[in-house]
Amino acid sequence: MANIPGISKADWRKRLSGLSPPIVKMIEQAAAGIEQRRLEDVQRSLVAASVLAPSHPEVLRLQGVLKHLEGRYKEAVEILREALAESPDDVLIVNNLGSSLRAAGDVEGAIEMFDRATRLDPDLAAAWFNLGKTLKSQARPEMALPHLQRALELSPAHVPARIVLGDSLKALGQIDEAARAFRDALRLNPLNAQAWFSLANIKTVPLSLGEANQLERLLRERSLHDDDRVRMGFTLAKALEDNGQYEKSFAALSEANRCKRRQMPWDSAQFSMGIDAILEACAQPPVATAPKTQGSEVIFIVSLPRSGSTLTEQILAAHPEIEGASELPDLPAVINEESQRRGVEFSVWFNDATEEDWERLGKDYLARTQRWRANRPRFTDKGLANWQSVAAALAMLPAARIVVCRRDPLENCLACFIQLFARGQKFSYAIDDVVAYWRDFDRLCRHWVEIYPGQVHNMVYETLLDEPEATTRSLLEFCGLPFDSACLRFHEIKRNVRTASAAQVLQPLRRDTARSERYGSALDEFRRALAQVT
Repeated sequence: MANIPGISKADWRKRLSGLSPPIVKMIEQAAAGIEQRRLEDVQRSLVAASVLAPSHPEVLRLQGVLKHLEGRYKEAVEILREALAESPDDVLIVNNLGSSLRAAGDVEGAIEMFDRATRLDPDLAAAWFNLGKTLKSQARPEMALPHLQRALELSPAHVPARIVLGDSLKALGQIDEAARAFRDALRLNPLNAQAWFSLANIKTVPLSLGEANQLERLLRERSLHDDDRVRMGFTLAKALEDNGQYEKSFAALSEANRCKRRQMPWDSAQFSMGIDAILEACAQPPVATAPKTQGSEVIFIVSLPRSGSTLTEQILAAHPEIEGASELPDLPAVINEESQRRGVEFSVWFNDATEEDWERLGKDYLARTQRWRANRPRFTDKGLANWQSVAAALAMLPAARIVVCRRDPLENCLACFIQLFARGQKFSYAIDDVVAYWRDFDRLCRHWVEIYPGQVHNMVYETLLDEPEATTRSLLEFCGLPFDSACLRFHEIKRNVRTASAAQVLQPLRRDTARSERYGSALDEFRRALAQVT
């Protein structure tokens, strides 16, 4: 029989009862092909089975799973709903439907299905894992924890559940417990590159020299997949840095970045042309804007990655009036959808938008972000693309505040180069590209400060370290907030932090975070590139 996780041989036979031996064989072949990801073989088997048993729940379920694996999620949902109509209490169908709903963008529908699956079969570890994983992805780690723990009670060797558990614990500030979860996953599977990288990405937990040696041995395996090689390469660089071997660390880092760069090409010249177009279109604030009072709820934090933006948000979120919403996708989403509606790029329509247009777009953004004002009247949005959209943000939300986070250029560029990002940030995997991106950020944000005096505020990381109270008071005053001493004790607050800096912002300010001097001449290429643009 096919190996279906969580399903016994007896249950599998029961699923196929009443079918003739030829059809059973076709379904067995399709299930085996799905497990081995041989999708063409699956297609052939299911075409034949669907002719003979077109409405059988298992035939329909496997057709839905095939569509899901092909990336055709909406079709998968339709077929799996048809299967569920034939067998309403089939836990596998319910669980598969939840996965396809999640992939199709219906996250709440997915959560409903996964919850239903756990009630249909409380002993199905996959359903508990999927429920926990989906809740974690929706910034609800405190709700995810018990479901992930239940999955591990049922299936202690479930490595993905241990990794998501670690991610949830990290988001909740339980750093030691998170590291233990990742190391438990590695004891079960030392080749799991995601577990290695998740451990390294805690940032504040050092890796041992023994772990560095283990990673070096693993990286010598020629059969290692490129994605795994990249994750382990970045982790090795962290382990070597933790043990003071900076030259070897940078060599490992450079190799990992080269491998990642081959996967994610980036045209820095083309990107710079886009910034040129924004500068030209937004040379001055637009005449037409939304009503001047619209948007007072919002504080946009604009920055490059690894520049202190999570720290700035943590300081603000310690204030009783502010909810820290982290990296939201909503501002660029609103602008991109308007560009699609008009059929032209943002820089083309920016100066044609009317007061009504900007008011409509601002209300759209506020509606999308309503959840972040459920408990506190104002919130922060630190989406990593926001720096490109400041003019649009202030046109649709004139009462919003913009905080620009800055850091020493070499430290910021190095920190980007050291970080393997979960998604996007294609610029960060080659030294020249990192520096070119920093230059584009620098020149555009200088422009925003110049044309929006009083609405854009520079928050410099090194100044915060030198003068924490004065810098914090200045930030709060700019945001129209009364001083609250809790903002100086930002590391004490309990909140869900979903960025790479989650563990770091749970520590008091540290003056030893600069790293470039430790790398010495290894960073000369960075220094030369920055000298040409600063």
